[in-house]
Amino acid sequence: MRKLLIVLALLATGCDARTAALVIAADPPEPAATPAVHEADWKIRRPGGIEGYADQVSVLPGEPFTLKVSTRAPSFTATAFRMGGDVTEVWTSPQVKGRKQAPARTVRGMVSAAHWKPSLTVETSGWPEGAYLIRLDASTGGQRYVPVTLRSASTRGRVVIVNAVTTWQAYNRWGGRDLYEGPGGFGGRSKAVTFDRPYDTSGARLFLDMERDAIEVAERSGVPLAYLTSLDLAPGSLDGATAVVSLGHDEYWSARMRETVTKARDAGTNLAFLGANAVYWKIAVAGRTVECDKERRCPLWRDSQPESALVGQMYDCFPAEAAYVVTRPHHWIFNGTRGTRFPGMAGVETDKVSPGSPKNVEVLAESPLDCGGRRTVANSTYYTAPSGAGVFSTGTMRWVCAMRGRKCGHGVTDEAARFTRRATTNLLTAFAKGPMSR
Repeated sequence: MRKLLIVLALLATGCDARTAALVIAADPPEPAATPAVHEADWKIRRPGGIEGYADQVSVLPGEPFTLKVSTRAPSFTATAFRMGGDVTEVWTSPQVKGRKQAPARTVRGMVSAAHWKPSLTVETSGWPEGAYLIRLDASTGGQRYVPVTLRSASTRGRVVIVNAVTTWQAYNRWGGRDLYEGPGGFGGRSKAVTFDRPYDTSGARLFLDMERDAIEVAERSGVPLAYLTSLDLAPGSLDGATAVVSLGHDEYWSARMRETVTKARDAGTNLAFLGANAVYWKIAVAGRTVECDKERRCPLWRDSQPESALVGQMYDCFPAEAAYVVTRPHHWIFNGTRGTRFPGMAGVETDKVSPGSPKNVEVLAESPLDCGGRRTVANSTYYTAPSGAGVFSTGTMRWVCAMRGRKCGHGVTDEAARFTRRATTNLLTAFAKGPMSR
C-alpha cells in the first residue's frame, strides 16, 4: 500500500512512470506485520514449577532488562508477548540453564528475592511500546508470567495507558506477605513491599483481571497511545498528553503520582478512571520499594485531599454486588450503546459522589446496592475541570471485567461487554482530540 501511494504521488507531480519505478525500487521494503497469536498459544496451561521477576518495572524500547528465574527444571525458555489489540509474540530465548534460587529473605517484614542471581538479559531492540508478558516455560512443563512495560519516551499528543504496578505489588502475596496479610493475618502483614520478587499465582493476576481487556479496546479504537506505569508518573512525563487512563484497580498513589496527574489535568489533559477505589492509600515509594504502614505512615488520601477532588467521586462500598443502571443514556459517552441495566456489573468495590466532588459533576449512572446492610449507590460520573479537561469515572471495579461479557462471571452478560467496549471507545476517541471543552 505504501508503494502504491508513492507511485500515485510521483505521477501526480509529473514524474514519468520509469522514474517512479526507479524510486520505488530504491525504497526499502515495508516491514512484515507480526501475526497475532491465538489465546491458546500465549496463555499459561500448566502453572507452577518456575517463577521469576524482572529487574526493571519498565524500560524504553531498545533498553535491556534482566530476568531472575528460579526453577528445579534442567532448563527453561522465555517468550515475550505484547498484549495489545492482538497479542503478538516478539521474542523467544534459547534454552537457558535452570537454577533453583535461594529462599526468599524477610527483613523487617518485607519479603525480597533481590539476592537471586541473574538468569538472562533480554534485549528489546525493535520491540514496540506497550504492555508485555514474558512467559517462562520450564522444560518440565511448568509456566509463569513476568510483566514488563515498554514505556513511551514521549506522551505528547497521545492517550496514556498507565499500568497500576504499585497496586499490583500491594496485593502480591508471593513469599507469604503483602500489605494486607502475613503469617497470622493482618498483624503479620508487610509494611513495605518490593518489586524484587516474583508476583503470586500466574505472575500477572491483576494485569489479566483488571487491565488487559481495556488495553485491547484502546488499541482497537485507533487513537494514538502511549504507555507508562504508575512508577513512571513523574514531573514532565505527561507533558502534552491528550488523556490519561487509569485502569481497573488503581488504589495506591504516591504524592508524586497525584501531583503529576493533577498538573496534567490542570493543563488540559483529560482523565479516565475505568475502575473504582482509585487514589485511596497515600504511599511512599523509595526505589523499588512501596511503603505503606496502614496504622501510621500510610494515611488515606481523603484525610487531607479527598480523592473525589480528582476522580470526581470516592470509594464507598466493599463488597458490592448489583446491577449497573444508566441514568443518562443520551450522554455522548453512551452514544451507540443499547440497554440501561446490566446485571452484576456494579461491584466488587464501588464509588459514589461524595464531599469533595466538583460542584459541576454529572451523574451518568446510579446503581442502588446493599453494602452489608447499608443502602447506598454506585455512581459513574463526569466533570469538566477549569482547564477544559474532561474527567470520567466508572465507579465500579467491574467495568474492565465486563468487557469479557459472561466470562467475567458475577452474572455479567455479553450485552455488558458490548456496552462497556462501545462506551470506552467513545470516551477514548473524544479524549484523544484534546481538552473536552473545545
